[in-house]
Amino acid sequence: MKPISGVAQHYPWGTYEQIPRFLGLEPDGKPWAEYWLGTHPNGPATTENGSPLSSLTGELSYLLKLLSAQQPLSLQTHPNREQAQQGFGLGKFADPNPKPELLCAITEFTALCGFRPIADSVTLLTKLGLDNVAQQLVEEGLRHLVTGLYHRIIDSQPIVSACEKSDLREAQLITKLHAMYPDDPSVAVSLLLNLVTLQPGQALRLDAGNLHAYVSGTGIELMAASDNVVRGGLTNKPVDVDLLLEIIDTNALHDPVLPTGQSYELTDVGVTLRRVNIGDEVVTDIYSLSIRDDGVCCYTPPGETIDSGVGSWVVVSAQ
Repeated sequence: MKPISGVAQHYPWGTYEQIPRFLGLEPDGKPWAEYWLGTHPNGPATTENGSPLSSLTGELSYLLKLLSAQQPLSLQTHPNREQAQQGFGLGKFADPNPKPELLCAITEFTALCGFRPIADSVTLLTKLGLDNVAQQLVEEGLRHLVTGLYHRIIDSQPIVSACEKSDLREAQLITKLHAMYPDDPSVAVSLLLNLVTLQPGQALRLDAGNLHAYVSGTGIELMAASDNVVRGGLTNKPVDVDLLLEIIDTNALHDPVLPTGQSYELTDVGVTLRRVNIGDEVVTDIYSLSIRDDGVCCYTPPGETIDSGVGSWVVVSAQ
């Protein structure tokens, strides 16, 4: 294992101390939203002598990050491989690759992730006094309701107003989002998503078509090295509602939180985020990147043993 240095991304939604403290650095007054480890051109990691990591590994198919949010990120989704290839040919996407994501919590981490089962949304809407919206959901279906809200055929204001009068956890988040983005229909759409809170070590896998938004917390994120993001709201960046509606998966996600384990596979990329505890013997067969519990970030060439003198999260090949 050899130490490497990543690249900090100072996006406004980031926390100011979590990532620097984890890395053993003093906070510098800037928001540290992400810390990239990989060969992505927008944030290429470097080796001890300052040379690009890619000079040793070539271009990696994955990107490993520390992520720390104090404000919600944009509501977004990503294409599957077929959609990405077709969309790239039509100029809709930056590259022909899917962009699955995996988030493993370091601290308590809150996120919106995938559509809640319809029966559960009906129960929530009824508690909020939104019986007419619940009826629309049952009679017309989830895709019809989401499309109607995005195209402003269905008025989102009654949904927001009902949430402002409620102390339910889901409603309080909608009220917060509305204060940040007062004329954004995706605020109301967010009420239909699973609101989950991960405990340290728990994980979410955000497959293609999964509509999601990170809300707050610090975690380790593993994703494909792709730039294919389709935003639908909760942002000042450009959104593409029509493309979003084309590729989102409106099937219910019953269990968004993965069963707690020692490894989490990243779908469609061929790699796994694995927990290596002190004393474990793991030999990697790919260029593995790792984030140790003491904040040191490393790479390990194929055929070498992962140093397990300190616990770490390591990217290894999927078995």
